[in-house]
Parts: sequence; C-alpha cells; structure tokens
Amino acid sequence: MDEVIIITQARLKSKRLDRKILKVIDGKSLLEIHLERLKKSKYSDNLIVATTYEDKIEIVLDILKNLNIPFFQGSMEDVLDRFYNAANKYNPSYVVRVTTDCPLIDPNLLDEIIDYVLDKEIDYGSNTLVEAFPDGQDVEVIKWSALKYAWHNANSKNEREHVSPFIRKNSTFFGGKIFTSENFDCKYNFNKVRMTVDQIEDFEAIETLIKKLGCNLDWLSYTKYILENPNLFSNQKIIRNEGSKI
Repeated sequence: MDEVIIITQARLKSKRLDRKILKVIDGKSLLEIHLERLKKSKYSDNLIVATTYEDKIEIVLDILKNLNIPFFQGSMEDVLDRFYNAANKYNPSYVVRVTTDCPLIDPNLLDEIIDYVLDKEIDYGSNTLVEAFPDGQDVEVIKWSALKYAWHNANSKNEREHVSPFIRKNSTFFGGKIFTSENFDCKYNFNKVRMTVDQIEDFEAIETLIKKLGCNLDWLSYTKYILENPNLFSNQKIIRNEGSKI
C-alpha cells in the first residue's frame, strides 16, 4: 500500500494579516481548527506541520505539542526545501500539501483527491489546476519521486518560494513532459467563493461561518451558506489570489 503523508505549512509572518493562524474563534485558533479538521482524514496518522524558525514561533510549536502533531522547522524563504525536508526522513510514496490559511479544509474532499491520484498513479494531482473549488479548499498530491526531482532541479525564486510551480509547469496538464498530472474536477464552478484567510475580511468571514454553522460541516455546506447570504461576507469581493498560475 502506498504510504501517504500530509504536510501543512504554517508560519506566523504574513504580509496582509500577520499572525493570522493564531487568531481565535470560540476559544480555538485558526491553526487548531485547521489541524482538527485534517485529523479527520483517513490519512491523518501521517500528518506533519512544516514550520519555520521565525520570532515567537514557540507559540505555534506549543500548540503542535499539545495536539501531539509532529513538526519540522525549516527555511522561511525556500519553502520547497522546507517541505521536502519535512518529508524526507519518511521516504513516502506520496506527499499531500495543504496550508494553514485554509482553516475549513474538508477532510473528506482531501481523501477523495488523494484516492484519485493514487488510483491514477500520476506524479501530481490537484483540485487547483482548474480553479473551480472554493478558494480555501486547495489540495495538492505529489509523488515523492517528483518532489525529489523538483527539489534537485528547481532554481528560480518563484520555484523555491513555493512548492509546486516547477512540477506544475513541467507537467502534462500544461504540455510538459517531465511529470504526469491531472485535475480533480468540481461539478460546478465555485471559483469566486472564498474561505481562505489572507485579509481581515477573510477572518471575519470564517468567524461568521463557524459561529453560524460550527467547525464540522463539509465544504459544500459552507459554500452554499456563503452564496445564500452574500450580505454577511464582504470578503467575497476580493479577487482570488493569482500568485503563480503554474
């Protein structure tokens, strides 16, 4: 059976909303909410947090210790290196990448995407190659051999600051020849629905969702509530972060 590890990235410093993962809703930080949802995945026995050495990171480390979740500390700038080395000692078959700015990540959706990639035996699979799922439900599944190849060969600043650009742009989905890749499709287009946390309006939206619906619903239930109550979510006007399309 393929060994799968889930790695979520966590850092304190943020350009738009500093220390956002420590913001609290009903007594729990966004980091804790995110991790507790991830722990519901059937693959959560191998859950690791890839974090940093930045100032006051001990607050994050204490949360992880209390939740009994392993962590790896690495570079702030070379995120590919941090991600790779967080997984290296485990020598897995596949590595799953999620991020802590997605507090309401859906564990069932996560499992569906992992199972899809394992069944296809491709190098890279994600629900973000075509951005039809809500922003904040992003999942990438990467074959270990592909991640290792990227770690050795990615050179540009963008390829090192992020984990997957080198793999994505050299994958079959974008006409590349090094890696096989496929998108996990969404039945409908929810591209403009936003449940990630990048700005204060995003935090307020997540706070509204949790206070109205709790922390345990699926992604589609949260999506429907946002669409049915647009007056409660001022963050929906924020344009989805372009970043690097590849």
